[in-house]
Amino acid sequence: MTLVNSFFTWIMKKRIHQIELFMKYPHEVQEEWFQNLITTAQHTEWGKTYGYSELNSSQQFKERVPIQTYDTLKPYIERMLAGEQNVLWPSEIKWFAKSSGTTNDRSKFIPVSEESLEECHYKGGKDLLSIYCNNRPETKIFTGKCLVLGGSSQINQLNADSSYGDLSAVLIKNLPFWAEFYRTPEQSITLMENFEEKVEKIARATLEVNVTNISGVPTWNVVLAKRILELSGKSNLLEVWPNLELYFHGAVNFTPYREQFKELIPSDQMYYLETYNASEGFFGIQDLPNSEEMLLMLDYGIYYEFLPMEHLGEENPKTLSLDEVELEKNYALIISTNAGLWRYMIGDTIKFTSLSPYRIKITGRTKHFINAFGEELIIDNAEKALAKACAETKCSIRDYTACPIYFKGNEAGAHEWIIEFEKSPKDLERFGELLDQELRALNSDYDAKRYKDMALRKPQIHQAPEGTFYQWMKTRGKLGGQHKVPRLANERRYVEEILALMA
Repeated sequence: MTLVNSFFTWIMKKRIHQIELFMKYPHEVQEEWFQNLITTAQHTEWGKTYGYSELNSSQQFKERVPIQTYDTLKPYIERMLAGEQNVLWPSEIKWFAKSSGTTNDRSKFIPVSEESLEECHYKGGKDLLSIYCNNRPETKIFTGKCLVLGGSSQINQLNADSSYGDLSAVLIKNLPFWAEFYRTPEQSITLMENFEEKVEKIARATLEVNVTNISGVPTWNVVLAKRILELSGKSNLLEVWPNLELYFHGAVNFTPYREQFKELIPSDQMYYLETYNASEGFFGIQDLPNSEEMLLMLDYGIYYEFLPMEHLGEENPKTLSLDEVELEKNYALIISTNAGLWRYMIGDTIKFTSLSPYRIKITGRTKHFINAFGEELIIDNAEKALAKACAETKCSIRDYTACPIYFKGNEAGAHEWIIEFEKSPKDLERFGELLDQELRALNSDYDAKRYKDMALRKPQIHQAPEGTFYQWMKTRGKLGGQHKVPRLANERRYVEEILALMA
């Protein structure tokens, strides 16, 4: 296995040169991909509608094609689901990634082309390993297997030609043989529908496997890890898997989970690598150790645009190309992809932390914020403030959500938080004070509304009993996979549902 490990490590490191090229020539690479996408799709129904064969520049493209959402593309996608081809993309579309999103309960079916599988999702997976092997030359990751906790969805047949499932299920079903060989557990377990039954079977199936790396959403991996420790009687995962060295994570901010993972994996040598991977595409990889930013991957068949958040909601807003963005500003991400998503607003907001090369941080969702009183509180603010309050009070958080308490009579509004702690603070009131102080320091709009409690009173915090969020997600049918607890909302529905569960 040592020889095999050396061979695979060498193969992965060869990709680094190509990554360095798009880091050095980002605009040229993006322009090349723009032209490639437009030329490839010019004879599709969509391409003919918007005159792709006549387009000479990205500026013309922006002027001619409106920004899209799932709702505007849905009529086209529904026809593709029924088996029609050459609608949005010329190659055969027979796979769809089912995503419920985090803003509503409606299912979305994102088309997955052969090109997006190979040139985007799988290329991203290989680049994760390439970057890791480059950063840690002494790795022995290929001497064991990767434990993958995928989505709680089987592959479902729409018709004779079309299938759907969670993105992770679609990827696993189409994995090349060499990748399948290094993955555990077997597909029959990984693709099980019932999440709780799947966790139990994965835990039992992997106790004796030489697991060197783990991949999955932190929320659900914590659930799996705790069950493995219960079954094994061990105190941490290194006692179960002594060669464990890497955890790939994404989908949610890792900061609230960091302390839990330090307890589960008590080693300074454990490597954590963040990814930005969604049903719509693979966008970013943490390329620097001990960093909280990700390299924007520019050669995955995706053309990027960035919409300044102050223009969100405007009719025909002006988007920026990569060469026009600025540091530390919030942008809604707009993508055109090699699966036929054109000028598609995926719902995430990002900011740039570096322009040479282009590195980003996810700051939240276009619909996940609180702005009931003009405070414009985004997830990035919330995560940083919670981290500071946790550090000061020596506690850690498992899950949380927040919403506004609207004006009532002469009483000012407030933010209402439900927090489930992994390790509770000794003084919850002090925790709330620190959270409020840090939010005021981070967000001038929030601070202004808190002035003398005129618009906003101090936050109201409920401590949820252990398992509350898990039970709430279960009642909503959203266990496992890429399902996420909605962190911030302008409406009270989520908070009121959880409070009712706690009553």
